[in-house]
Amino acid sequence: MDNIQMVDLKGQYLKIKSEIDTEIHKVLDSTAFINGSIISDFSRNLEKHLGVKHVIPCANGTDAIQIALMALGLKPGDEVITTDFTFVATVEVVALLGLKLKFADAVPGTFNIDADKIEELITPATKAIVPVHLFGQGADMEKIMKIADKHKLFVVEDTAQAIGGTYTFDNGNKKMLGTIGQIGTTSFFPSKNLGCYGDGGAVITNDDSLAEKCRQILNHGSKVKYYHDVVGINSRLDTIQAAVLFVKLKYLNDYQQARQKAAAYYDNALKDSKHFIIPERNKKSEHVFHQYTLKLNGIDRNDLQNYLKEKGIPSMVYYPVSLHLQKAYLNLGYKENDFPVTEELSDIVLSLPMHTELTENQLEYITKTLLDYAK
Repeated sequence: MDNIQMVDLKGQYLKIKSEIDTEIHKVLDSTAFINGSIISDFSRNLEKHLGVKHVIPCANGTDAIQIALMALGLKPGDEVITTDFTFVATVEVVALLGLKLKFADAVPGTFNIDADKIEELITPATKAIVPVHLFGQGADMEKIMKIADKHKLFVVEDTAQAIGGTYTFDNGNKKMLGTIGQIGTTSFFPSKNLGCYGDGGAVITNDDSLAEKCRQILNHGSKVKYYHDVVGINSRLDTIQAAVLFVKLKYLNDYQQARQKAAAYYDNALKDSKHFIIPERNKKSEHVFHQYTLKLNGIDRNDLQNYLKEKGIPSMVYYPVSLHLQKAYLNLGYKENDFPVTEELSDIVLSLPMHTELTENQLEYITKTLLDYAK
């Protein structure tokens, strides 16, 4: 049995090596390292895949959120509501732009933002909601969009962990995650379900005007070279990274199915254990399993992680400290026990290896090791 990886990028690369190498060498031969033609080719293909009018590539997923908020015209002091249980990138750009962060607690089962906690946070200064589709499945977008419509708020979907997933509304209408709000954002960090071999990201929208603003902002606020109409940033996707994404996009559905198959194995093997609570599914959202995250019950997490490590099984904790308790955000005035669900999740979650190259032998070994530990 091969060594178990948390994410097996090398194994994935070797299966498509000839295609990847060919596209990268085309870029090297052209020397068009910035704004090469394959960036547009990739954008068009991803637009088609998502069923959206505009995919605007940028340098990384964090920039994508910043570009989206800037394009919406948010000003210092405007309030943005988001989840307390997520990676810091979601909130740091809010802080950097001088916007006011307001956290909502998470749902205990799906780990996503609790839509029932949003409306009570809205004030006249609130301008946007930023739901995060955490670990690969969508937040309660039907409820979130109704709240946003009622209060005339923008919705910016952070789809960094759920690209390619779908959401089905009560009326049967199905949309891709990231295409429901005014703007979606995503990351192409190497470990993501659709990842490049460096940093990368994109803004997603059906709004022509917002798309134009995003393109302008990420290019130093310029439509025409050396003429700057707005304050912008420098956030272009490198051509070599676009070449990688151009190839890997063709396999995204296959990658998704491989992750879902691995998750189904985990589910079946662990479903009867009282110590390992398998991920709850949002019935409206397809889960594409960027992470497979358990809740532990009656188990010392550190001891379990050390045991797994001794057995050659990696694991990760996403996320060990709630954002409202991070030193960088203590100035917001939140304190311990303000978000009890998030704080509990930070103490009890554990993510298992999840990637496209997991074999049944590896999955059997991982789950057997977990169950042996919990005897």
